[in-house]
Amino acid sequence: MNKLRIGTSGWAYASWKPDFYPQGTPSAKFLGYYATQLNCVEVNYTFRSRPAAKTLENWCNSTPGGFSFAVKAHQRITHVKRLKDAGADIASFYESLRPLSAMGKLGPVLFQLPPFLKIDYDRLQSFLECIPEETRAAIEFRNESWFNEAVFKAMREHNVALCIAESDEMQVPEVHTANFAYYRFRRSDYPETVMREVANRVTNAATERDVYAFLKHEETPGGALNARHLLQTLSLAA
Repeated sequence: MNKLRIGTSGWAYASWKPDFYPQGTPSAKFLGYYATQLNCVEVNYTFRSRPAAKTLENWCNSTPGGFSFAVKAHQRITHVKRLKDAGADIASFYESLRPLSAMGKLGPVLFQLPPFLKIDYDRLQSFLECIPEETRAAIEFRNESWFNEAVFKAMREHNVALCIAESDEMQVPEVHTANFAYYRFRRSDYPETVMREVANRVTNAATERDVYAFLKHEETPGGALNARHLLQTLSLAA
């Protein structure tokens, strides 16, 4: 089995105490504890702001070797420029992540597109050519017009993953376009029966590629607890 990276979208939730974080854990220690339970986290903060280099260094120092930060791309790229003529912004954004990459802790960058952005093949092709080849990137399309073989073929040529996201409103097709898989499990509820299905999907994907999988965070600890149980179960089965 390939590498399994499982986590949630964020970690700074005091309401996860005491079910996930032990009672009395200060917020400054949340990330360090989180990294003892899960091996990856998706960072949404970078969608609106670029963290200072010192912040990223602190994140790295708070987590063990092998831990990964998947990072959501800045909204200027995805929502303002909408991928068009974004080469300079993409280069600048990746440069801001250098502290993570220098310490071997940068996971994929997630480019989450707005729901109103419909398919534009030429725009996509130009965008794909701007992504640094030595990095991992995933795209979350939230308009169904993008789901066709021409788009998937272009992504395969650049080793960019289709983000396989699911919510109560939408299900992205389970199509793999890179040497890693990127899942976002965002339904409002994940009972035990559904989590078994999630485990099977992740396990099947991991037979051929590395997997990054993120469960819904929210204010309740359910997503974190499901993520921890999923990682523990799959690690024991490996």
